[in-house]
Amino acid sequence: MKRAIPVLVLSVAGLIPLWRYTPSHDSGSTSSSATEAAAPASTPSASSSGGTATTVVSGSTLDTEKGPVQVEVTFDGDKIASVRMLQQPNHPQTTAAVPKLIEETLQAQSADIDTVSGATITSDGYKESLQAAIDARG
Repeated sequence: MKRAIPVLVLSVAGLIPLWRYTPSHDSGSTSSSATEAAAPASTPSASSSGGTATTVVSGSTLDTEKGPVQVEVTFDGDKIASVRMLQQPNHPQTTAAVPKLIEETLQAQSADIDTVSGATITSDGYKESLQAAIDARG
């Protein structure tokens, strides 16, 4: 019994760094804010199908400390019909957050959406890229 307590304490102490570890895919950048990359939002491409115009616009690519973020928005007339991630960080929180961000975008029909807890950096990059796509459409 005298050995069990120190073994338990040391085991937990050894696991703490593992629990706190988050892989980083940046290239040495320590900035915590998203910075816009050189790639601006693309120009809209439109097609007409039965009276309503469908427009696909790519947002700006934003380099975040977790990795690049870029969205592509499909507009059906004035309505946001779908959003697709062209670039996203390879991170578990991002993978879980993207469907929530897209769902909120389709409900709000704007970039004025809530940040997903645990994926703040990706959420901020997503919203900036989304707003750039909305602005590029006009």
